[in-house]
Amino acid sequence: MRRNFILYILLLTTLFSATSCNRWLELQPQDGIIKEEFWKTKEQVQSAVIGCYASLLGNTTSGRTLVEQLFLWGELRADMLSPTLSTLAEEQDIINVNILPSNTIANWRVMYKTINYCNTVIDFAPEVLNSDKTFSQQSLNGYVAEAKALRALMYFYLVRTFGEVPLKLTATSSDAEITPLAKSTKAEILEQIVKDLSDAESNALLTYGSNAADKGRITRYGVNAIQADVYLWMEKYAESLAACDKIIKVNRFGLIEGNSTWFNQLFVVGNSNESIFEFQFDRQKLNPFHTMFSTVRRRFIAHPMVMEEVYTQDFNDDTKKDIRGDGASLQSTDGTIWKYLGLSATVARPIEESYAHWIAYRYADVLLMKAEALAMLNRGQEALNIVKLVRDRAKALDGTNLSPDPTDTDAVMEFILKERAREFAFEGKRWYDVLRHAKRNNYKRLDLLLNMVANTVPADRQQSAIAKSKDFNSHYLPIFEYEIQTNRKLIQNPFYK
Repeated sequence: MRRNFILYILLLTTLFSATSCNRWLELQPQDGIIKEEFWKTKEQVQSAVIGCYASLLGNTTSGRTLVEQLFLWGELRADMLSPTLSTLAEEQDIINVNILPSNTIANWRVMYKTINYCNTVIDFAPEVLNSDKTFSQQSLNGYVAEAKALRALMYFYLVRTFGEVPLKLTATSSDAEITPLAKSTKAEILEQIVKDLSDAESNALLTYGSNAADKGRITRYGVNAIQADVYLWMEKYAESLAACDKIIKVNRFGLIEGNSTWFNQLFVVGNSNESIFEFQFDRQKLNPFHTMFSTVRRRFIAHPMVMEEVYTQDFNDDTKKDIRGDGASLQSTDGTIWKYLGLSATVARPIEESYAHWIAYRYADVLLMKAEALAMLNRGQEALNIVKLVRDRAKALDGTNLSPDPTDTDAVMEFILKERAREFAFEGKRWYDVLRHAKRNNYKRLDLLLNMVANTVPADRQQSAIAKSKDFNSHYLPIFEYEIQTNRKLIQNPFYK
């Protein structure tokens, strides 16, 4: 079933990529999606929905896939990567907090491609009820729910990365419909994300009939995971807690046991019991990570502090180790980022097997989001009990157990943040995690960002980087210069004017 699902995605990738449009925001869908003869049958609606997922794997902009953009957005400005001689100049500039609007990493076009695919489903799928009498309202509602949830996820990445972005909620199906849009505020974007997820939750399916589809498409539990994340960002902790509990209480997911098969189940085979939503790469659709992290021309390695401070070592007993560290997230001998390269703790994938999935959400994430919400609701001991579950599974070392006072919310939150670094190293979450903690309560913990900059930026650039980071607007990327040039309604993010 998994192979059939992947082949279906690849078929739709071809369909969606038949032509290319270089106009503003890449809003125009590709041939085969908007032709009148396409939106006639329920099978075509299903194809369009699967095509939305296909775009997560195959869309490119400035030579980068969507997943590569997500990795760069989530890790470059954080503290777990070190550059190499092969690191691109644009990547090095972001590490050094020297970001310009000409930097193509700030090109958001790949996200808007997927958003527009979702918009086409939302706008055009209802018409099929009139032409295919075997297509039910319930089926339509389920497909639209997937499109709204995926659109919400894309906008959630955009609002965390750029702050304010154009909010496009209708399909663009011809050049005549391409009109300039101004940016919407963060509050407006988040409000729409919450609305889309609420709509999606009401109609999203609990299962699609196979394990691969349940992990590769957004179920109702996937919607709940995104909701929990969004509510944490919005500092709505009771709502985040409720979303987490909707997943936890069904007893459908669990932590993979921390034994010799843990890495294989979670990161090599994929679609494990711990998984909630994964981007489904395969032999015929490889991910971009082999060339990024392989030993020959790798662009990044793990920062030395990852092994020294995040995971640490037990020098008295070398048989004790955090299973998430050496041989899982990285190779301690040379800093190779291993999560996407390894077939085991010591054996690497050949390039033709570079199809490790991109895990958007998994059960450990839900547990730690719940712990974060509990801590902010002054339920510190409950939060620490959850963190202990995650640490025990991973055999975390005593040296990383901060043992905070349950009544000290700041200390509990910092412990959770450090645990998230151990659990989700190189999964594209680190920058967003640190920024979320730093900006909470009107940037009460700005020091988290400033310390991170001090630890990663070269000494001769540190003072400049720290000064820039004190401006809250610098925490969001600039609008790519091409978008400014082609859309007169766009105004550059304040820090980059």
